[in-house]
Amino acid sequence: MRQITFLGAATVALVAAMPTAAQDNTIGKRVERLEKEMRAVQRSVFPGGSPTFFEGEIAPDNTPGERSRTSAPVIDLTARVDALESQLQTLTGQTEQNAFQLRELEKQFTAYKAEMEKRFADPATEAVPGATPASLAPTVKPPATTSTTAAAPVRKPAATPAAKPATSDAARLALVKKVEVPASGNETQDAYDYGYRLWDAKLYPEAQAQLKTVVAKWPKTSQASFAQNLLGRAYLDEGKPSLAAVAFYNNYKDRPSGPRAPHSLMYMGVALDKLGRKADACKAFRELDEVYGDKAPQDVRTDAAAAKTKAGC
Repeated sequence: MRQITFLGAATVALVAAMPTAAQDNTIGKRVERLEKEMRAVQRSVFPGGSPTFFEGEIAPDNTPGERSRTSAPVIDLTARVDALESQLQTLTGQTEQNAFQLRELEKQFTAYKAEMEKRFADPATEAVPGATPASLAPTVKPPATTSTTAAAPVRKPAATPAAKPATSDAARLALVKKVEVPASGNETQDAYDYGYRLWDAKLYPEAQAQLKTVVAKWPKTSQASFAQNLLGRAYLDEGKPSLAAVAFYNNYKDRPSGPRAPHSLMYMGVALDKLGRKADACKAFRELDEVYGDKAPQDVRTDAAAAKTKAGC
């Protein structure tokens, strides 16, 4: 009789423990799934970070209360799993927002890059560079208005006849093709030499585009100093002293020890004199004497002396 009573009590205890075991098994699966998802989120949010888990911001409830011995651990574990699921949803949302913002930034940067490349490739629509020195800012504006008013009639006839622009473009393309492209094997030197040949052929817009490419691709080389200085001369020969002054100033400012820095400082004075800024032109010539003095090449000193006399310095 005692054995029957004992077996009955054991059976009742086993049946009572079965829901708790089933709950533990369900919570265990949820925890494993959350661990896998949390690792994936951490790899996305913290690339290259520590593989360990970060402690959750929501801690389990440790306040004492009336709980049964069988259900209290399960309730605590359920609360922790719920907190993990909430944190996982928050991190997933933040990751998606960050990815969306990165995509938008990439689109904006791509559009900006395309616009800048278009401006560099088409000198006719080029604006005055943003790196204009403060001393040149007041004087650059009046020539810009005259150049835009002079450029307006050129754009109007281009839309009316279709044959004339085609013939002029074909003729200009033929002139460009006549300029031999160097092929010595030195890519940097060949690129500069080609820009020089275009300038020497008086194909100033094509020369300007080629020289800008040299400066952009090899900004730390000596050819960059040559190319930036020749870019200013191309603007000066084309009748654009305001752009020429900016190009010369940038070459002197960015590469003061470059082989063409003294030339650029001297030609900047010439461009300022053409703009009617006698005082600023004389200031450039004085700075040439103070910075370089006898170290400047002989041709630069000779040309600077003639330019000083012309400007009345």
